[in-house]
Amino acid sequence: MRLKKQKRHRKVVRFYSACFGFREPYKVLCDGTFIHHILLHGLTPADKSLSNLLGARVLLFTSRCVIGELTSLGKSHAVALEAAHQIMTAMCDHEKRVDAETCIQSIIGESNSEHFFLATQDSEIRKKFREVHGVPVIYGLRNSLFLEQPSLNQKEFVKSTEEKRLHMDESEYQKIWKRELKEKLSSAGAVSTSMEEFAKTNRSNSVGTLGAVDKVRFKKRRAKGPNPLSCKKKKQNEDASVTKNQNGLAAGTLNKRKRNRKRKREDKESKSEQAKS
Repeated sequence: MRLKKQKRHRKVVRFYSACFGFREPYKVLCDGTFIHHILLHGLTPADKSLSNLLGARVLLFTSRCVIGELTSLGKSHAVALEAAHQIMTAMCDHEKRVDAETCIQSIIGESNSEHFFLATQDSEIRKKFREVHGVPVIYGLRNSLFLEQPSLNQKEFVKSTEEKRLHMDESEYQKIWKRELKEKLSSAGAVSTSMEEFAKTNRSNSVGTLGAVDKVRFKKRRAKGPNPLSCKKKKQNEDASVTKNQNGLAAGTLNKRKRNRKRKREDKESKSEQAKS
């Protein structure tokens, strides 16, 4: 069950990060009821328990109006007041203290531009901020924390914004049409100027070369020497040829003598082996 709950919560976090641009470290805006619940059920340290819930590093925030509300509650919420003083305070422009609901609404605004996770135990505040786009709500149930699933209103808002991103408005069409017109006009002007320059250069060249005949000059390759294939071979001296023939005959006779000697030896060895046998 714990793994299923973690997967469900991580899926919700991915939904808000993909559709509304939530990034780590996640900001969690806590009211007095949520701080009191964490201390009462021993879910301390709060940043660790919330980081386990969201699967990333967490920054805790509260407001001056929430701290003022905790001070007005007296000794029963003195520990919660000390804990609220230790976390960061989000900026609210209230000179006089107002209730926590109006203060949180002024901090989050209509679009939750600061990307706050709202942590509260008040059912009315949770119901109210479910309808605000891009506000994930965290609440506690005994000794465990839960992240609410995105409401139907938020899912429909995401679908409508995706369709708007895919389809262009009339203003965007007009911008693209004007840009294309400018590019066409600029390209047409560049072509006309290039044609005029080409005509001018052709006129100047024709006037300068009037009555002259251009001859293409090819470089002739000169022969470096006679072709060796067309030349006859030189005759060798007769003396040299005679010595070569003599040497060849001498070598031939020596080879024949060696062969005869080997044969005679082999014949003798074979006859001796037959006699022994």
